[in-house]
Parts: sequence; C-alpha cells; structure tokens
Amino acid sequence: MKIKEIHIVPQLSEKIRLQEYAASIFTSITTRSAVKKAIKKQQILVDGEIGQTGDWILEGQQIELLQPQKQQKVFELRLEVIYEDDHIAVINKPAGYPTSGNYHKTIKNALPFNLQASKEIDKLEIPQPAHRLDNPTSGILLCAKTNKALIELNRQFQDKEIQKTYIAIVEGCFPEEQQIFNDEIEEKQATTAVKLLGTIMFKSAKLSLVEAKPLTGRTHQIRIHLAKNGFPILGENLYGSPAIPFKKGLFLTSIAVNFKHPTGSAQQYFKIDFPKKFKRFTDNLEHS
Repeated sequence: MKIKEIHIVPQLSEKIRLQEYAASIFTSITTRSAVKKAIKKQQILVDGEIGQTGDWILEGQQIELLQPQKQQKVFELRLEVIYEDDHIAVINKPAGYPTSGNYHKTIKNALPFNLQASKEIDKLEIPQPAHRLDNPTSGILLCAKTNKALIELNRQFQDKEIQKTYIAIVEGCFPEEQQIFNDEIEEKQATTAVKLLGTIMFKSAKLSLVEAKPLTGRTHQIRIHLAKNGFPILGENLYGSPAIPFKKGLFLTSIAVNFKHPTGSAQQYFKIDFPKKFKRFTDNLEHS
C-alpha cells in the first residue's frame, strides 16, 4: 500500500489513544468510526508498525495512513464530460445505464475510464455520482472526486440548495400556465413545478414539451407526477397508461443544474442541448 498521509505527533497535553487521536490528524478520515475501520484494515501505522485501537500515542511518533489498493472492474463506456476539476465532474449520462448498483455496466464504473485522477489529499478511490438518474433517464449528472466534495454535494441536495431542470415530452395538451404537482409519493411530500414550452403534433396525437423542476427528491418523482395528472411521458412503461406505444426509450432528460461549488460559494450553472432523439419532435415544435 502507498502512504496517503503522514503525521508527526507534537508535544501532548494529555494521554490519548490512537483511535481518538487519529480522528483529528488526517484530512481524509475525520470520524472515530472511520479511524476504527482503517485500523481494522491495517491501514494505520505507528512508527512503521500496524496500529492498534488502544495504542497510547507518544510525542515524536510518526503515524501513517495508507492508501488501500482497491481493484475495480472499469466499464469502458465513453461519456461526455461537460466539466471537470480536482473536486467534481459534470457528465452527460446516456439513457439505458443505471447510475450505480450491483452491476458492471454502470455509470459509476465508467467514471474512472473518463475522468482524470484528483490530486487532492482526500481524493476518493473511485469518483462517485452525487445523486442518481433513472436507468432510462439521460442528462446532467454531478459526480464527486473527493470526500469533501461528496459530503458537501450531499448536504446541498438534502437542504434543497441544488436546482435541477428536466425536459420531457408528454402525451396530451399541457396547460399554458405553470402547474405545481403535490401528489405524495410513498406517503412522503413531493412537489414538482412543470411548465409548457410548446406543443407537438405526432401523427394524429398531440404532445407537449414541458420543463419540470423537482422541488423534492423522491424516486421517479417527475415520472409519477406527470402520469398521475394525465400527462404520461412519451415512452413511459412503468407509470400511467400511455395511449401512444413508443419504443425509442423514455423522453425525459436532465438538461440543467444550478449549485454551489463544494470548495466555496461560487455558483455553478451547466446546461446541455436536447438529446438527438428529441430533435425529430422539437423540429415541429409550436412554442407556447
């Protein structure tokens, strides 16, 4: 294993054991539980010897945190990287792949194939998606490359500080005024704001291009809200009763995101073009 961090113990004011002391000296592990796991995995050395939870710490000792060598089967799927630095990455997720899970062909397993290794000391062994997009949903996906970035993006999602914007093609004539859907999902509050962007004639059917902004983060929230209120997404095969059979996938994409960079207060905004499969419909779009 490679050495990840080194610490030389200064003069101490009181006796302290390794498990308590190590939680305050490393930047990549900052809790006692994380230190305990690292000790159990023999990833902490004290003067070159494997550290034990109950070891007493002495002035002048050298404490090393080792970098575990984790083997991962990389999924060689080429992704569009919209933005990348040492802390985060923004990618354009293709439809048809799960974000993560107990599969090989996931976006998570494709990240090492597409992203540069972070140079930060608290870099993650494997870049992590900071949220999820459904398997059939395409579009912008935020990813973390460091422990700090992952924690901060998770906090922003939890505190509803990140605004995601989706585009969908739905069946029916959507009202011109903005709609707020509040149908509960699995007995939990769920709110989605939806507005009409334009109407489309497809053969003899009327479709609507809509913009949807989830104000909460329930699973399949946009799909459920649109279907429950009579506007199933084109290509929907899980919710509602779509009148138009369509086998070109789900016409839902995450098109924009607004958030604060996890290293500071700088606001970040990213937007992508409509996916190619939308073009055949948007070329005949009548704007509202």
